[in-house]
Amino acid sequence: MTKSTFKKKFLPWLLPIVIILFWQLAVQLKWIQSEFLPAPTEVVQTAIVDWKKGILQKNISISLFRATCGFVIGGGMGFILGLLSGTSKLFRKTFDSTIQMLRTIPNMALIPLVVLILGIGEPAKICFVALACLFPMYINTYHGITSIDPDLLEMGKSYQLNTVQMFKQIIFPGALPTILMGVRYALGTMWTALIVAETVSADSGIGYMSTNAQQYVDVKTIYLCIIIYAFLGELSNYIAKNLETIFLEWRNSARSLTEE
Repeated sequence: MTKSTFKKKFLPWLLPIVIILFWQLAVQLKWIQSEFLPAPTEVVQTAIVDWKKGILQKNISISLFRATCGFVIGGGMGFILGLLSGTSKLFRKTFDSTIQMLRTIPNMALIPLVVLILGIGEPAKICFVALACLFPMYINTYHGITSIDPDLLEMGKSYQLNTVQMFKQIIFPGALPTILMGVRYALGTMWTALIVAETVSADSGIGYMSTNAQQYVDVKTIYLCIIIYAFLGELSNYIAKNLETIFLEWRNSARSLTEE
């Protein structure tokens, strides 16, 4: 294994491993009271017990379903609205100010309204996640399209490209890096919104597990839920990075040629 491969694959995990080892050591040496911070081995044992009972995989799958649906709906709407606002001056003047005002409303303030309209079932939880994903995608899509280099647009006009060709060959490829940054940001806000959604009258999901554990002072399960959210967040980041690698291959190739 080369040095660069080691850095790429193992170095990002070095600090988490060190933290976990120190955590285990601190509990064993009784530097920290295990009642408030149980050892990682105890948290793993709790995960194994819940997995054998079928509790863990059930709640993880439900949370993944809610998060995925919310991201697809909210992210898709944000992308479409950002696309329209970035390409149409009429749409921008009509809707952008309203969207910007709605964006500044804290998600927590919308909980009573969402529950009042949609109840406490799955639609309310998915809607809450969708609202959290909508605005990051809108902002980044809009910013990416409106930040295209004017010289590139002028070049397209000089080649007599029509509107569709201009969008496909210049505008969208130029905005794609910013749009994918919006995808990464939306994936992060997705989990934050899901945590809140699953603590409001939920009977399943990771957030429900954590809230239920709080009522029974089950500290091990609370830490287990926190760790699961951390791993799901890292999984989202991994997916975002791979999307950038796939869709921005042309940019990576250009950088390689420049470096050579």
